[in-house]
Amino acid sequence: MDDYFRHFEHRRPPPPLPYSARREALWQILATIAALLGAWYIWWRWTQSLNRDALWFAVPLVVAESCAYLGLLLFIYNLWKDQPVAIPTPVAMLHETLTPDSNDLSAPDRPVAVDLFFATYNEDPELVRLGIIDAKAITYPHPIDMRIHVCDDGRRPEMRAVCDQEGVNYITRATNEGFKAGNLRHAMEQTSGDFIVIFDADTRPFPTLLEHTLGYFRDPKMAWVQTPQWFYDLPEGVTLTDRLSRRLGTVGRLVGQAVERVVGEIRIGKDPFVNDAEMFYQVILRRRNRANAAFCCGAGSIHRREAVMEAALRSFAASVEKRVIAAEEEITLTSRESMVDTSLLSAIRTEAVVAEVLAPYRFHVSEDIYTSILLHSDRERGWKSVLHPTYESRMLSPQDLLSWSVQRFKYAGGSLDILVNDNPLFRRGLTLPQRLMYATTFWSYLAPLWNVIFLAAPIVYLATGIAPVSAYTLPFFLHAIAFLISLELAMMAGTWGIAGYASKSSYLSFFPLGLRAIGTVLSGRKISFPVTPKDRQHGRHLRLVRPQIAVVALTLAALLWGISALLWRDTGHSVTGVVTNALWGFNNCLAMSGIIRAAMWKPEPEPTGDHDA
Repeated sequence: MDDYFRHFEHRRPPPPLPYSARREALWQILATIAALLGAWYIWWRWTQSLNRDALWFAVPLVVAESCAYLGLLLFIYNLWKDQPVAIPTPVAMLHETLTPDSNDLSAPDRPVAVDLFFATYNEDPELVRLGIIDAKAITYPHPIDMRIHVCDDGRRPEMRAVCDQEGVNYITRATNEGFKAGNLRHAMEQTSGDFIVIFDADTRPFPTLLEHTLGYFRDPKMAWVQTPQWFYDLPEGVTLTDRLSRRLGTVGRLVGQAVERVVGEIRIGKDPFVNDAEMFYQVILRRRNRANAAFCCGAGSIHRREAVMEAALRSFAASVEKRVIAAEEEITLTSRESMVDTSLLSAIRTEAVVAEVLAPYRFHVSEDIYTSILLHSDRERGWKSVLHPTYESRMLSPQDLLSWSVQRFKYAGGSLDILVNDNPLFRRGLTLPQRLMYATTFWSYLAPLWNVIFLAAPIVYLATGIAPVSAYTLPFFLHAIAFLISLELAMMAGTWGIAGYASKSSYLSFFPLGLRAIGTVLSGRKISFPVTPKDRQHGRHLRLVRPQIAVVALTLAALLWGISALLWRDTGHSVTGVVTNALWGFNNCLAMSGIIRAAMWKPEPEPTGDHDA
């Protein structure tokens, strides 16, 4: 096992972002201004600024800007309001989690029973052992029936041996049907806890996990609680001073110190893959609590068994009915009879029941968000969810671009597959706020379609002198700059001080994977179920960033051509046009450079000496 992460055992997660009513009010004011200026800009772009001599260029760009603006409005709605951080009092007995008028004699007043599932396939058993050891250290202020289960889809004797040594239950099955979702379904069939905690093979829970989360289930409609995922192995990088000192000695150290005195500390190699999930959990998902739209993200989530099973039964019944209706329609069309014989219809229904699979977690590459949509749309029960703000576990992050790409493609492809084949935006049962929150997620995965245009636009102008706007004059700059400045100020306030440039750059440079995911889904091909590697995949992965390298190369070549064209003065280039597109292209190149560097990233030499315990 590559146990590089043992050097980071001393790290502790940050506290949850504190809530501030004043800061929230400032954010809402600035966001409103940015939205209004953005609408003003988009209206002006459509009505007064198009280059009508080059509509082939002007129209795609303004469409891309309009799509991005719609995404901005959805993002503002997502971030609009937060809630104070509060940890509920843990429940003492099972009856505290049930409806007040519950007369279920099969569930007498007793301590809560919790099943902890470690889902694993091919990960190192010694890595899973670390999570088991931490799970055994979970504490609770009241008596509790806690059972740890390792759900091994790899059917490995060595994994069973680890479970025997640690005294936890080992669960396996003969096939891998449904992959992780099927693994969890099989585990549920073998267990009976009131609540289920889902861990990945590398998840290491903190002792407070249950104490801080089971209190949410005092609300009998609370279906699941998602806790933030914290990656404790993120590379910290080295300062510019240290890097130059190693390579150039005293001269390098002096140069590095001089630069950092002016611009502040510069860290090279810090979180090269932008894995830090604080923005997603503490800002984006946390603010979906107000709309009851915080979806499940898998590891670190706690589920009410009743909710999961009831949703599965409803989905099962709906799927069976769908099969029966389809068969009935086919028979009536073929036979031209107005009705199907009742005995035949009964036989069809029986066959549909046998053919359909009862799956507590849908057999889908994004089973987490799929199940979330299913539960949120159950209006009869009114199931709820919540993002608990405090970090209650630690995990390992992708440590190379290959692993990162596998994970991100799975996320994008799985979400887009849901959008195309079972669109939640039109699903009955979801409230309007929930639809808007899910729309924000799915819309973000469509962004590569217009991000490609943003990347190509400065290249086209610099190479040809053809502008997408009527002119780069004062009205253009007034509209564009006013909007961009207001947007940056709003985002600084809205993200509660978390730096966002790295995330925005990663979002832009994601376009090749995003386009591939879109193409895969639209072509009808299934998204595979790859397991994200937990070990570092050594080597450079420049082949994975060829499109990003091409963007940089084409932008630089076009810039040289654009500057030369200004000197020749026989093209359509203007000074303001070249400068504007040069700055735009430079920003694009800067965004691409992050992922290109990540492809070549190698960890700094680890400190010598014994591993931390």
